[in-house]
Formats: sequence, C-alpha cells, structure tokens
Amino acid sequence: MNHNPTPPLGSVVQGSLSQGIEVRLHGDVSVEDMRVGKFLVIEGVRSRFFCLLTDVTLGTTSPRILTNPPPPEDDFLHAVLTGSSIYGTINLSPMLMLIPDAQPHPNATKTDSALGSFTAHSNSDVVLLPVKTIPSHFSQVYDASERDFRMVFGWEDDPFRKNFAVGQPLDMDVPVCLDLERFVERSNGIFGKSGTGKSFLTRLILSGIIQKRAGVNLMFDMHSEYGWEAMKEGKQISTVKGLKQLFQHRVEIFTLDPESTNRRGVRDAQELFLSYDQIEIEDLRLVSRELGLSDASLDNANILASEFGKSWIVQLLNMTNEEITEFCETKQGHKGSIMALQRKLMRLDSLKYIRSTCPQNYIDRVLEYLDAGKHVIIEFGSQSNLLSYMLATNMITRRIHSSYVKKADQFLRSKNERDRPQQLVITIEEAHRFLDSGIVNQTIFGTIAREMRKYFVTLLVVDQRPSGIDNEVMSQVGTRITCLLNDEKDIEAIFTGVSGGQALRSVLAKLDSKQQALILGHAVPMPVVVRTRPYDQDFYREIGDADWQELPDEQLAAAAAIARSDLGF
Repeated sequence: MNHNPTPPLGSVVQGSLSQGIEVRLHGDVSVEDMRVGKFLVIEGVRSRFFCLLTDVTLGTTSPRILTNPPPPEDDFLHAVLTGSSIYGTINLSPMLMLIPDAQPHPNATKTDSALGSFTAHSNSDVVLLPVKTIPSHFSQVYDASERDFRMVFGWEDDPFRKNFAVGQPLDMDVPVCLDLERFVERSNGIFGKSGTGKSFLTRLILSGIIQKRAGVNLMFDMHSEYGWEAMKEGKQISTVKGLKQLFQHRVEIFTLDPESTNRRGVRDAQELFLSYDQIEIEDLRLVSRELGLSDASLDNANILASEFGKSWIVQLLNMTNEEITEFCETKQGHKGSIMALQRKLMRLDSLKYIRSTCPQNYIDRVLEYLDAGKHVIIEFGSQSNLLSYMLATNMITRRIHSSYVKKADQFLRSKNERDRPQQLVITIEEAHRFLDSGIVNQTIFGTIAREMRKYFVTLLVVDQRPSGIDNEVMSQVGTRITCLLNDEKDIEAIFTGVSGGQALRSVLAKLDSKQQALILGHAVPMPVVVRTRPYDQDFYREIGDADWQELPDEQLAAAAAIARSDLGF
C-alpha cells in the first residue's frame, strides 16, 4: 500500500517499540541528506507509521574495510562499496500510526499518546492512532509528503478547528499547525537559552490566540517588548510591531511606569497603580528572598495584620520606635523582627506603582477588559527588577484568579453558557522565579499550573531555565515549545513526565540557535521540529488588523473612544 510517489529511502532492518526503529538507507540515498528532526513515513503491511528521525549512523559489513579504507581519489571503489559494504543507517521513533482499514467512530474523542496528545480524527477512510506496534522487517521508508503533514497537523483554514501555523518542517514548504483550542486548555511553556528567539516565538503564539479568538491573554511584560514594539535582533537597529499595533482594537496596555511608556511613544497606555492595603502576607512571602525577610518577620507581619487589618503596612511604616515598643508589649510581638520588617518594607517606597491608597481599583479595570474579550498587556518599564516584577505579578494574578474561581463556581451552578468565563491565558517570564520547588506551593502560579483548566485559567510560562521549575509543575505543562538548550539539566527537565522522551534528547540538542523549535505535547498530534514562522511584514498583513499608523488622528481618537465606551469607561 504505497501512498508515496517518491522513491523509498531505506528499509527497516531491526528495532523495538521502546527503543525505536533502525533503517538501512538504500545505496543511492546520501546519509548527508538525513537530518535529526526530519519527519518520515514507514509503509508497513497493514499500517503507515509517522516517525521522527532521532539519530544517524554509519555502518560497514566488515571491519576490514575500516582498517584498510579506499583512497579518497578512487571514485570507482567508493561506488562499488557504497550501499553494499558501507552504508548509512537512521533511527526513527514512531509517533502515530494510520490504519486505512479502520473506520473512525463518528464521535471520535481526544486521546493521549505516549509523546503528546491528539484528537483521533478521520481523513476520508483513515484514522490516526497512538503507536502500539512496529512495522515488519524490510518495510520501506519514505520522505513525508505534504499530504502526510496535512493529515497529521491539519491546515490553518480548517473550519472546525482553531489551527494556527507556527512554522514549517525543516525541509518542506508546508505549514505545521497548533490546535489553539487544545493549547489554551492546559498550561504551556516556551523554553530556550538566551538569544534563541523565545520572545519572538511567544509574540507569535499570542498573535495566534488573538486572531483565532481561542482565549484572552493577560501578559506580564517584564521588558516592555510585547505591547507596542520591540527591538529586532541583528546588526541593524530596527523594530518589530507589538501586539497593540497588530490588534489595536483588541489589545489594551497598562503601564506601571507611565514616564517610561510615554518616552517610548506608546499610544493609549493606561496607568496602573497598586496600594499598600492590597498587599497580603502571601505576596510578601513570595518576595521574601528579594526583601531579605525572615520567617520571624513574616510571623510578626501576621500579628500586625490581625491588629490593623489591610492598613497594617501603612501603620507600620509610620510607627516610631516608642510605638513599636508599646505595640510589642501589648500584642506580644518581637521588637527586633518588627523593626527589621519596617526597615525592609521601606524599599517598597521606591516602586513607582505603589501608593498608600488608590482612588480606584485598577485590577478591577483589568478584569473588566478581560471579561469583555480584550487582551491586556501590563508593562513594567523601568520597574522590571525582580522584586518589582514578582510583587506586582503575584498581587494582580492572585486577585484575578480569585475572581475566576467565583465565576467558574457560578457557571457550574447555573450551567448557563452566558455565565461561562472567557478562557484566560496568563503569560509570565522568568517563570522559574515563581515555580521553584521551594516556593511553588506558596504562589498562585503553582496553584494555577496544578488546577489545569478547572477555573478557566492557564499559564504560558517563558523561561530559559526549565530545570529551575518544580518537577510536578513541569509534568502538568501540556505543550512544550523548546528552542535550543545546552545545559543537561534543562534538557532533562523538558522531558519530565514525557514517556519515551529519551529518544528526543538528541533532536533537541541538535537544533539551530535561531528560528528552530521542538514542539511536543497536548496541542500537536506528535512531536515535530519546525522552522518557526517569520515575524515580519508578511506576517503583519496575514494576521493583524488594519495598520492604524496610516489612519488620521481623528479616526484613531474615535476608535479609542469607541473601545472605551464598549467597557463603560
């Protein structure tokens, strides 16, 4: 049952389901054309197997050839030996099987495979299934065709799925799609060492979620490079458009540093302030390392909070030494710990977005935009140090998650689709700072990662150190999009909770440093290496709204006014 018009590349000679399949290349096939990460198809007797190339080796029929190799100028002897006495072999990991005789169930459901999840779906008279067997000896191996890619990864204009083309295979001009509905169902990760293009890849994925209306995004923009524009890597100084420029009516920018935002010429950014009375003990516990807070100081913070309620920080900062002494005598606090707490909390005065009190609740405004289907980007500007970033991100996320828990409970009670919350994706950078094993149980992000989509909130974590993320959290990451990693611990962390992931380690280690990524997990049927989609003028035209830089100022003002009036502002 040969479905491939191209000549075969080789024959299956041995292998196992757990260790992969060994294929001997035919004599006319150059081993140099075989690259790790390539997508190949094995034609079995009853099934077709979609496979990923994981290793390339050279073999000989006799060790004597190696001890007395032919001279390099003897082309005739090279030709005689090639394919018979010397040959190339490749190792393949089967990921999916296609059984032409199987009739798909009319109500095919989502099924998990060993190396990712996929929806069993029909293509005329075929169905894709997890691999439970291997092809027989001498089965022929072929390059995957465009039809094979479309059968496995779908196509972007599929009317029944929210597919988004994230890139192309390394050696073909055919799109590889993510199923964004499945992507937002679980928490996901984008990983890679510094300089491999994580930010561009994140901007690409968020653009797809916005365009396909798969959910709403809350983006904590630590380095202010997702909202309006960002520097493009390279020798020439140039910029790329941010999400606000691409989707002007669907994205709102809030800034914690209005001065920095205005200097960069960001349009229509709204100020966001937080107050001391919104800071809870758990928020301080997360940044205890950055503030230098001891457990004793946090215990005394609880005593202060019990006495003064939400205003305890303001009360503490205004206390004199005599007042602290008197408080400790009456409330059994520890004077040294409280004075140390007072001294260290004074650092919060340096944060531009912290106020004693706020005239309005800015987090409620963010929630109103999210409820209306608007995507929100929170810029930090000059307030991007770890203390500032971790405190604000945790404070805002805790309150938004609490709101979503109430909305989810209301939806479960009413069973009314009108009460169904928008699926929310919260994007955080430096994720290991929030999801480290030592503090993950104390942060809201650890809670969200473990809940999966129970309350319609998931995470998109962006990090260059996946080994710093708690193993339990990594095992819950549904889809992993991974650029080049060199550290063995980081590579090991990527495959946490992935059955059979050992075969893919060599694939990840051989990625190029730019514009290549390994994608595996819930949103793709099988692991695949892609050349990521360019984020350029062609992408802008294909995905974004009309270019609002070309609109007259009065139309810009009118569009902004309409957007705000829609939300009652």
